Amino acid sequence: MLDLAQLEVWFVVGSQSLYGEEVLDTVRAHAREMAESIAQSPVIPVKIVLKPVMTLPNAITQLCLEANKDKQCIGLLVWMHTFSPARMWIRGLDVLRKPLVHLHTQYNRRLPWTTIDMGFMNLNQSAHGDREFGFLTARMGLNRKVITGFWKDAAVAAQIGVWSRAAAAWHDSCELRIARFGDNMRNVAVTEGDKVEAQMRLGFSVEGFGVGDLADQIQQIGTEEILALLDEYEELYQMAEPVRPKGEFSSALREAARIELGLEKFLNSGGFEAFTDTFEDLHGLVQLPGLAVQRLMAKGYGFGAEGDWKTAALVRAMKVMSIGLVGGTSFLEDYTYDFGNPSKVMGAHMLEVCPSIAEGRPSLEVHPLSIGGKADPVRLVFNARSGPAVNVSVVDLGNRFRMILNEVEIVPPDEPLSRLPVARAVWIPMPNLEVAASSWIYAGGAHHTCLSLALSAEYLEDFANIAGIEFLRIGKETRSDAFRKEVHWNDAYFSLRARQ
Repeated sequence: MLDLAQLEVWFVVGSQSLYGEEVLDTVRAHAREMAESIAQSPVIPVKIVLKPVMTLPNAITQLCLEANKDKQCIGLLVWMHTFSPARMWIRGLDVLRKPLVHLHTQYNRRLPWTTIDMGFMNLNQSAHGDREFGFLTARMGLNRKVITGFWKDAAVAAQIGVWSRAAAAWHDSCELRIARFGDNMRNVAVTEGDKVEAQMRLGFSVEGFGVGDLADQIQQIGTEEILALLDEYEELYQMAEPVRPKGEFSSALREAARIELGLEKFLNSGGFEAFTDTFEDLHGLVQLPGLAVQRLMAKGYGFGAEGDWKTAALVRAMKVMSIGLVGGTSFLEDYTYDFGNPSKVMGAHMLEVCPSIAEGRPSLEVHPLSIGGKADPVRLVFNARSGPAVNVSVVDLGNRFRMILNEVEIVPPDEPLSRLPVARAVWIPMPNLEVAASSWIYAGGAHHTCLSLALSAEYLEDFANIAGIEFLRIGKETRSDAFRKEVHWNDAYFSLRARQ
């Protein structure tokens, strides 16, 4: 999995030479102090790297070009200490290909009311300089986040931390390779999409393979590797009696371990960090990968069922964003409803739900699968832990990609689900099922989603902003009529933009 601590956000401070070298020396000292303080925040998972104070157009352009080339740099955190005439930033910002966050702050928290003079005013005019910079970024139509507040405040550090995680996910997406075993489920609309446009817009590439290629890799797995993995299963999970060494399905468990080992080796050898499969194309496989997919997601791989490469990319991005955070993130599907009071959604899938969201120790079991025509597959069965979460979908509308997010509250099932042989999550959508589901459908949200207890809407909104894709949020304040108007307004905006 990606090591966020090795990635860098460059702290870039703007000024100008008009005020003299003494003022610039002070600006440099303040910038160094601020960078060191921000870097120490425990909620910022990446390195904060201070760059020289920018006062000349050529230096700004060179810095932006260097950021583009630097493999560890995931974005720029920019602040104007004094007034920095923004025209000298045009060329640099025009060539910049890394995400941008504008920190609107100032060095001093309070004004020295009794001693303030023009020397102080000239030095501490971020209110002036940042608005000049803000005009230019608006004039250039740049995607950026603006964070306003005092730089020592926890709320400012929290926003930088969220943005840096989104920027890290974008950094990963730009080099992400997705292995697609087979095509998408026949006649399904929402799992289709434009892979060329996706690579142009979102960076990742989707590469197709015959399932037979995967089957060949699986058959090369040796007995010793399988036995070692079986020991790991025994340590981590509650083992149902039929899958134990002398049980009815012990051979099925060995085959599941073989599939997991072969699949992971295939992905690793090709540099793939996300993948899809489909139950309609299992040539050469004894059973549909269930346990293998669950465990690989827990290691950070993205996954989408039935060939859904967009959701595989989304799961990977949300896995990267949530590295080190508590809660878990998983591929999921809105499956069925309970129209009680309040109404609820049960999310599940045939097999592939990540144990990172599990409440307690998952149970390792074998049950029949009524589709696919293969042997009974192994899977982990559990309930999701309770708490606030987000449920997210990305769809291809033809002229753009749209991200739809619903804030939800995961709750325990009303009664034990003793006969349901799959992992599941039960949630109350915000503001309620009726408004949330109607809004989701108006927006064209998919049935495949990524559910996360580790992330809030802010992470996904920052990611969508960096990627330049549409973002729609369904939350506690959502009203169906207003949301539908937002969808229509967005349709009009993107149609007009496409003509420019």
